[in-house]
Amino acid sequence: MSTEHASAQYRQPGQHGGSPRETEGRALLEAARRLTAAQQAPVDKNAMLETVRLNWRLWTIFQSEASSPDSPLPDEIKANVIKLCNFVDKHTVKILADADPEKLDVLININRNIAAGLLTQPDATAQPQAADENTAAALQRMSA
Repeated sequence: MSTEHASAQYRQPGQHGGSPRETEGRALLEAARRLTAAQQAPVDKNAMLETVRLNWRLWTIFQSEASSPDSPLPDEIKANVIKLCNFVDKHTVKILADADPEKLDVLININRNIAAGLLTQPDATAQPQAADENTAAALQRMSA
């Protein structure tokens, strides 16, 4: 599936149920689940790498959406999402170059933390601030 096609499907929450925010959260949790399963069966390096590539495609969609001029996100959140996507890109390339299952922990933790923030239901007036705080917290954890 092309990134453009996946991105178009991603923007249509009615087809999959729930809000785009919930869809993103569920997608990240599913990717984390698959990464964990691949990490626990490291003898099949090809399957692990395919799972890593699938996760990378998901983050490419997020990056495309955040970079779009039509993105409804505030500029600060867009910048944070793009920084996080760039980190995921670099870390993924490291995994593809050296298929060490322990390196998956970073991607699993990022996916779970961002999903937790997306699946939290803040009140409508606090949503942008809460999303920004969740992104900032995830970025801080990655830097530590």
